[in-house]
Parts: sequence; C-alpha cells; structure tokens
Amino acid sequence: MEKNIAQDITVYTKELRLPTFGKNYETAATEAARENLSFEQYLHGLLLLEFESRAENRKKAMIRQAGFPQLKYLQDLSREDLPKEAQERLPQLERLEFIRTGRNLILAGNPGTGKTHLALGLGIKACSEGFRVLFTTVPRMLTQIRESRSDKTLTLLEHRFEKYDLVICDEFGYISYDKEGAELLFNHLSLRAGSKSTIITTNLSFDRWPEIFGDPTLTAAMVDRLTHRAYLINMNGKSYRVKETRKWNEQ
Repeated sequence: MEKNIAQDITVYTKELRLPTFGKNYETAATEAARENLSFEQYLHGLLLLEFESRAENRKKAMIRQAGFPQLKYLQDLSREDLPKEAQERLPQLERLEFIRTGRNLILAGNPGTGKTHLALGLGIKACSEGFRVLFTTVPRMLTQIRESRSDKTLTLLEHRFEKYDLVICDEFGYISYDKEGAELLFNHLSLRAGSKSTIITTNLSFDRWPEIFGDPTLTAAMVDRLTHRAYLINMNGKSYRVKETRKWNEQ
C-alpha cells in the first residue's frame, strides 16, 4: 500500500474514531487476499471487529460506572453451597427477566451465605447485557441523600436514581436510622417502586425491620412497597466465609 494512502487511513480512522479498524485493516487485507474474499467480506470483517471492540469497551465502562466494590461473577458461585431456595431460583434470576419487568429481589438471611456475591453477579451480568446498574450500600445512599438535600441537588440525585435499570442496595439493616433518615430512605426507594428493579440484601427478617426504622407504620409501608411482586429469597444457611476459612486452614 502506498505510504500516503496508509497515512491517510491512519488519520481518517483516528478522526472517525475507528481505532480497531485502523489497527487491523492491513492484517485483514492480507488475510482477505490469501482467502480470496470479496471486498464486501473484507469490509464486513473489519466493521465486525470494530463493533465487537466497542461493545466490549461499553460493557467494561458500564461495569466500572456501576461502582461494584469487587468483581464477583455468577460463574464463580459455588452453587451447591448456596441456600436451597437460592439454588432453585438462580436459573430463573440469571435470565434477568426480573429487571426487564421492573420487579425487586430481596435476599434475606444470615451473614456469609452468598447474598452480596449473588447480587454482584446479577449486577455484572446485567451490565454485560446493556442494563444501567448502580451498586450502593444503604448507609452510603442515605449519606448521599442528606448531602444532596443540603446542597439543593436532591432533585438531580432522584432523577439519576430513577433512571437506573437496576439498583443494588447492600447492607440493609446493618445500622438503625432516626425518623428523618427512615423517611428519606423510604421516599428515595419509593421512586423506583413498580417501574424499575432494586435488589436488597439484608441480614434481618421483615419482622425485625421495626428495630431499624423505629416507626412501625413507616416500616410496614416500606416492606409493602419493596416486596410488592418481588422475588423473596431465603438466604439462611451455612456461612460461605466459614467454609472458605476452613479450607484455607486445611491447605
């Protein structure tokens, strides 16, 4: 290929933001000539490489923007060690239909049984399929709500919160809230009720939620709002972390 043409292609692909195209066109041309491919087949192959590269970069960006504290995938779950109900429901949940239909998922049970890992795995898969996801802890979310209210940017925060296809609220019930905090949390979570999916992980059964929020009426309203048409998974079982620690010590 003439030098000036190669230089022009480099410039054009940079300007048009086609980096994979620019990087691979010469190798692809050599392969096309060797395999006697038509120009259309050669061009199709190059465009496919660009498309796949962009799709992969977009997936990585969505995973990064979701704010996952760590990357834990569904394929890394020891499914046979999950509580029985989670084992039975997981094949259905990983199809992500609950996100498409705006249904919530409540993972409730004692510590160490895979609640957060399961939530992270579903969230990462959702990102891979093009859903916008946010991971947060409930204490962090409440802090953001209070700060936004003080800064008079609460409306903006609420608008963003409503737009996520899936929000994962981890550590629900780890700390108790005053009346104002409980009301702020209720109002914020209610923004998504009936339209977008939320995953809640909690160590407490619903009958203990009044211990967190203090107000029985508000607690009943929050439980009703979050559990309406939701998947409720009993995550009580043997601790993953205890089992992993035992394996580590044995090794």
